[in-house]
Amino acid sequence: MSLFRSIEEGVIDTNGKIKVGDKAPDFSLPDTSLRTRKLKDFIGKKIVLAFFPGAFTSVCIREMCTFRDSLARFNELKAEVVGISVNDPWTQKAFASDNELTFTLLSDYNKDVVKLYGVAAPDSLGLKGYTTAKRSVFIVDTKGVIRYVWVSEDPRLEPNYKEIEEVLTKTN
Repeated sequence: MSLFRSIEEGVIDTNGKIKVGDKAPDFSLPDTSLRTRKLKDFIGKKIVLAFFPGAFTSVCIREMCTFRDSLARFNELKAEVVGISVNDPWTQKAFASDNELTFTLLSDYNKDVVKLYGVAAPDSLGLKGYTTAKRSVFIVDTKGVIRYVWVSEDPRLEPNYKEIEEVLTKTN
């Protein structure tokens, strides 16, 4: 398997219809140190998968910094934030450094995982053929089951952070 292989063999194509109660599809993506990370590496903790359209854009900076500023509370709730965008690992690393992001950022530069999770936004930013992630949040419980789904068609909208915290409080 190559370093940048995105979708594990045998994962069923969900065709973008992931819903609460579904098993979260596993994947492999590089982090900012080019280390391959799999969703199953995080199982055992609650996971906040936060897909964002692009590093260094105003709303994405606000969103990722809000998650950064909430990490103490997430730690109390035994939850881990994992940010995913289609940016390459080097851009993600610079983005994390510039914004002092201490949680994991993964690079889905092949756009396989955004498609797998049904959050691909084709022709983004008015550029034909350019795909980003829709701003979206999935909460995965300690056993790998989806417990919350929020997907926005409007990249300017941020998730409801209070709602995410409330779901984490009720999730095992």
